[in-house]
Amino acid sequence: MPALAVAQALQGEGAAVAFIGGDRAEAALVPAAGYELSRIAGRGISRTNPLAALTALGMAAAAVPRARALLAASAADAVLGGGGYVAAPVGLAAATLRIPLVLTEADSHLGLANRALAPFARRVCLSFPIAGRAGGRYRVTGRPIAAIPEDRDVARASFGIGPREQCVLVFGGSLGARSINHAALDAFARSPFRVLHVCGARDHSALAARELREGYELISSLPPERFAAALLAADLVVARAGGSVFEIAASGVPAILVPYPHAAADHQLGNAAWMADAGAAAVIADDALDAPRLAAEVDALLADPERLGRMARAARGLARPDAALEVARELLAAAEARER
Repeated sequence: MPALAVAQALQGEGAAVAFIGGDRAEAALVPAAGYELSRIAGRGISRTNPLAALTALGMAAAAVPRARALLAASAADAVLGGGGYVAAPVGLAAATLRIPLVLTEADSHLGLANRALAPFARRVCLSFPIAGRAGGRYRVTGRPIAAIPEDRDVARASFGIGPREQCVLVFGGSLGARSINHAALDAFARSPFRVLHVCGARDHSALAARELREGYELISSLPPERFAAALLAADLVVARAGGSVFEIAASGVPAILVPYPHAAADHQLGNAAWMADAGAAAVIADDALDAPRLAAEVDALLADPERLGRMARAARGLARPDAALEVARELLAAAEARER
């Protein structure tokens, strides 16, 4: 999603954009957004299985010649690496072809691929300040996100939310978040407010088999523009603390965050602390999450409009709405410097 946001900004600046990716979310999202997608094979590096890790490293090495051929064929002027197993061979291919490389890091720690590629990069664009990664090639731009709609009344009407109804938006990562899914269904089973619960495809069929009250809408997934509208329509969000914290901030919506406890370097805890320290979010540890705790936290917040207002203002204060354009301009500057 950050890469798609930068692509849109690049097009606005007159640049042509193409993607190299794998078989995960980009296989559907990139063509749906209207961009060409070339694929290379690869997989994530296991931190617990040495044999699987060696296999993944072998696949990454084998993908470098394919990436070199794709970059040469496209006559790329600059390359953006968004982290992950696809970025590593493409970034290395760019370095061997002397094509300027710019990296983006979506989380509050530098991922494995970005740590490996950083010495070859002209610029590393950080979502958060990271200790030991300041100055020089490192720059804090915020996390690139798509444009956020501005008309809250239109967003609420699109979900059938009345002018005086309160609405809680619940979501996890791309697959959903099982602990949040089950806690939310039990916590809000008799609540008076509207619930938009984006549960992910993995758990949808099992959760949909349960009897849901009127006003509780269970949704497998939302396309990006509808997700943005759901954020704007909500009075409160219950979510994980991945890269979506920047979309939450840009929408100016208060949040209860439940960091994923197995995230690399526990970066979701850092993301959540960034929101909480500013007064924009409350945090519940995953192992402390249950239906009574979640219901109590949500009820207390919805009953305190002054606190919700303070949290909303704090969230907007954290927003970096121009991050995508800033990263796009780093890429364009890299391409221009290469031409000179």
